[in-house]
Amino acid sequence: MFDVSVTGWSLDKDLQIIQADVHMAVDDSLIIEEPLCVDVGLPAFLYSALHDTEPNRFAPANQWERMPFFVCGCGDPECRGFSFVVRHLADERVELQSVEERTNGTYRELETHIISSREYGKQVLAIGDTYLQYIKGLDYRPYFADTVKVVEELVNQLHQQLRSE
Repeated sequence: MFDVSVTGWSLDKDLQIIQADVHMAVDDSLIIEEPLCVDVGLPAFLYSALHDTEPNRFAPANQWERMPFFVCGCGDPECRGFSFVVRHLADERVELQSVEERTNGTYRELETHIISSREYGKQVLAIGDTYLQYIKGLDYRPYFADTVKVVEELVNQLHQQLRSE
């Protein structure tokens, strides 16, 4: 059973990042349970519901699909991040592998879980929808200027994919 929730959303106006309480668990394994930045990695998280991903937290902002899904909320890119490799398997399942990245571009595998691709997509999409509702009317200027546009496009793609299944 895959469970991801993001609650208690807030905008740090100085850093221009959106923080929230993140909970992610698969079956009996608690992967994340802490306040984190959710907007930096949200495009990559949404993208992972549609495509295979492999992280590189040291990539430039325009390589948004390689960002960790969640990072420490202080704004320092060197801080703790939660990076994942996602592989879409042939039998409508997703392999979600949490990894610890190294500065040389490699990573250490931590945990691997197999989950339903539909369930994964639905829960990731719900976070994308909540983000788009949350930012309406905010004076919000993320570091990656196209964050909102990319999230809107990926949310639309996910809605279409889930309707067609």
